[in-house]
Amino acid sequence: MKILIIGGGNMGLTYATSFLRSHIVKPEEMMILEKSATKAAELSRQGIGTVHELPQDCLPEADLIILAVKPQDAPALFEHIRPMVDPQQVFLSIMAGIKIETIAQMLNVQKIIRAMPNLPAQIGMGMTVYSSSEEVTRIELVMVQNLLNTTGKAIYVDRESLLDAATAISGSGPAYVFYCMQAFIEAAERMGFSAPEAELLTLQTFKGAVDLFHKNDFTCNEWIKRVASRGGTTEAALEYFNNHQVAAHLEGGAQAALKRAEELSKG
Repeated sequence: MKILIIGGGNMGLTYATSFLRSHIVKPEEMMILEKSATKAAELSRQGIGTVHELPQDCLPEADLIILAVKPQDAPALFEHIRPMVDPQQVFLSIMAGIKIETIAQMLNVQKIIRAMPNLPAQIGMGMTVYSSSEEVTRIELVMVQNLLNTTGKAIYVDRESLLDAATAISGSGPAYVFYCMQAFIEAAERMGFSAPEAELLTLQTFKGAVDLFHKNDFTCNEWIKRVASRGGTTEAALEYFNNHQVAAHLEGGAQAALKRAEELSKG
């Protein structure tokens, strides 16, 4: 199986290195199409597969084509490569807001998978949600899931509309976590800790809580009850959060992200 990644940016490079590191793909099976001569030369020096600057040199050979360019660059790209594509090729798009139907019309192809990864994919801890057109076979879906799993976890959804929800939760989610972390770092500093101490306190607390959650079968609410003793400090903080509707505001932020994702999907 030969894979062509169109776009040598952060996510394109993440996929290439993850596939090769997992040994699912051999170096001779990996191709990258990068229009920037400078970036193409840099990618070639890194030895990540075979790097091309012209689509005619690589696109006809590919079994799976990964579209990893910016959404605003999609129309020009589609117009350029449309005469070269084969209806039997499978297309995996990670372009935000570009629907399966649009890709099918612009490229005159039917086997399309659309995925929404997130930033931690760069370290193999990503969360990807993906959907597909009906023409993609079960074997092809399994193949793509195996590839996506090299960057973390992946789940398939039947409804493409859920990719907008995935954008609002897992796609934007790392920023929400960093937002909360920053709030606690600043609170710790105001309480008297130095900046490095405040950062370590917060980072280890978040990491420890997530690891603890993974190693047991308790729900988040059950863990909260285990930490919050009656009349204690945790209960005081949780009461403040509840009185100020912190959970409702967090959900409101996610809903705002969903609304914006839906607007972008409509063009």
